[in-house]
Amino acid sequence: MEQLTKSGAGDAAKHAAKDLAIRKAGLKGEAESAYLIDFHYAASPNWAVIHDLRLEHNGRTAQIDHLLINRWMECYVLESKHFNAGIKITEDGEFMRWNDYKHTFEGMPSPLLQNERHIAVLRDVMNTLELPTRLGLRITFSFQTFVLVAPSARIDRPRKFDASRVIKSDQIKERIWRDIDNENALMGLMRTAAKIVSGDTVRDVAQQLVNLHRPAPWPIPSATMAVTETSIKPSTPAASSSVAKPATKAPAKAVKAAVPPPSARATSCTGPQCKECHSHEGNILHGKYGYYFQCTVCHANTAIKFTCLPGHKPRLRKAGNQFFRDCAECGSSELYFTNA
Repeated sequence: MEQLTKSGAGDAAKHAAKDLAIRKAGLKGEAESAYLIDFHYAASPNWAVIHDLRLEHNGRTAQIDHLLINRWMECYVLESKHFNAGIKITEDGEFMRWNDYKHTFEGMPSPLLQNERHIAVLRDVMNTLELPTRLGLRITFSFQTFVLVAPSARIDRPRKFDASRVIKSDQIKERIWRDIDNENALMGLMRTAAKIVSGDTVRDVAQQLVNLHRPAPWPIPSATMAVTETSIKPSTPAASSSVAKPATKAPAKAVKAAVPPPSARATSCTGPQCKECHSHEGNILHGKYGYYFQCTVCHANTAIKFTCLPGHKPRLRKAGNQFFRDCAECGSSELYFTNA
């Protein structure tokens, strides 16, 4: 897909570039959430953490951003969403993201419903695993869902529709504890006595899931587990490639580093590029400090800077909705970008 965006032309290349930019922005949001999750749970003997788990079962697929499993046989399925400007949830449960360029909200698929589909696949996959038993009966997992957004993002919540499962990523520990605290004390004690398992059992279940990871057709990070030094010791080379110490999301950084920064590409007049998600989708605007590029994918602003020969001072010239890179010293003028 990245090769298509670089060498292709027409609508196919344009759609591929936008799709790739959205995926890269999503990876950035996942990496931020993964850090906060690992900070609280990676070293805990009571929890197992899996990132970027992709499961296939009976023709259905679940791409799970983050999965937390604890000794009380609870699975927290977490979906990360990268909203730079914010989201709005209507009374009907419709999700809308803010478009900073158009200054309006745009519809988007519901991440809550998306996570419900992920849980449906995960539940079916869990039924195929070797799970612990009590008195000859198989212990089943319970499932909880959360949608994580950036700590800096704004969330406009409805009054009636229950949007309590949409939280900021730095609130995950507090919300999980709130779930535990809100449970009836007697019922909680009975549940704990009936279902609690060892930390080794939790890690064994997590490892079974990691072994079932099926990579997507496009390049994405492999499923990784955030574990402590003494947690899982892989018995085969194949398993060792799936198990890691606290995940750093290095693959996501590698994808990001593969694209040169805007300043390095400006001399070839390929147009502006978002500093956050590397998209070319957006518009050039003028602000307090001059012209800048505003991305319509992640809504980040990128300063426009040109490079040329030593002593040359290229500048941006506007003509209608077109922008040209002019250099008086070189005597050159090239079309740099056209606003939509």
